[in-house]
Amino acid sequence: MLQWLSRVLCLALAMIGLAAIARAELPVLRVAALEGGTVTWELDTIRHYGLDRAEGFVLEVMPVAGNPAAQVALQGGTADAIVSDWLWVARLRAEGRDFRFLPYSRAVGGLMVRDGGAVQRLADLKGRRIGIAGGPLDKSWLILRAYAAREGLDLAAQTEQVYGAPPLIAQAALSGEVDAALNFWHFGAKMQAAGMHPLVTVADAAQALGLDPQTPLLGYVLPGALVAQQPDLVAGIARASRAAKARLATDDAAFARLRGLMHAGSEAEYSALVAGYRAGIPAPGPVDVAAAGRMLQLMAELGGPDMVGPVQALPPDLFLAP
Repeated sequence: MLQWLSRVLCLALAMIGLAAIARAELPVLRVAALEGGTVTWELDTIRHYGLDRAEGFVLEVMPVAGNPAAQVALQGGTADAIVSDWLWVARLRAEGRDFRFLPYSRAVGGLMVRDGGAVQRLADLKGRRIGIAGGPLDKSWLILRAYAAREGLDLAAQTEQVYGAPPLIAQAALSGEVDAALNFWHFGAKMQAAGMHPLVTVADAAQALGLDPQTPLLGYVLPGALVAQQPDLVAGIARASRAAKARLATDDAAFARLRGLMHAGSEAEYSALVAGYRAGIPAPGPVDVAAAGRMLQLMAELGGPDMVGPVQALPPDLFLAP
C-alpha cells in the first residue's frame, strides 16, 4: 500500500510539474494601460476569468501615467500592445512604422450641458465657453465643429474654448465655469449622473455627417512584426477580448467585481458607466474600410497635417479582424 501511495504521489507531483512548465512556456503579452482607466476593466476581466490562458497566452498589464507614456512604451518595445485610436496608427503607417489595429471600442462622448440650463440648442452656444478634454485637434471636437457648421454655427470662431484634462473639464462644467463640455465618454457618464445631458452626441454628429457611428475609434495597437511572427498570439488576444466583452455585456456580477476600479461616486454613476461601456462594444465583423476612409478624409480636411501627418489615404492592412 505504501509503495502504491508513493507511486500515486510521484505521478501527481510529476503532473503538477508538467502543468507548471506548460504555464511557464505560454507567451506573454504585455499591454501598457492607463492606471485606473477604462481599459483596465477589460484587461482585469480577461485575467480574472483566465481568458488569456484559455487562449494560450499570459496577459501582463503595465500601468502607465498617460497615453503619451503608453505610446513611448509601445514604440520602444517595452510593451507589446496599447489601446489608442486608429487615426494615430494610420499616421504611423504612413510614416513607415508598421503597426496594426485590433478594434476595442466605439464609445465616444458628447457635448454635455446642464439640465434646465441656458443652452438648449446649438445656437445657444454663441458667445459661450466650451470646455474640451484634449486640444484643438481632438477628434470629437473636429466632428462636432463640422456638424455645427451644417447648422450655420462656427464653433471655433463663435465660442470660447477652454482646454484641459478630463477631470478638470468635468469639474468646470458641473460648477458652471463653462457652459458646455466635451469630454471622454466615461466622464460624460459621470456628468450625466450629476445633472447634465448631451446636447448632441459625437455618434449622432458623425452619423449626420455621413460617417458610420459603428466604426470603432479605439483598439489594441500591435507591432506588425508581432502580428506576422506570432499570429496565434494575436488571434488569442482578439478572442479573449471578445469573450471579456461578451461577459461584461450581460453579466452584472462581472461588472460588480470591477466596481473598485471604476471609481463610481454613486449608484447613478456606476449605472451610467456600465451602460456607457456596453453601448460602446463594437458590433461583430470586420471594420468598414470605406466608412473609416470617410472619417479619415474629414479629419484631414479639418485638422490638416497636424492631425493626420503625411496620410493621404487609408493605409492598407490597417485593421485586424476583431
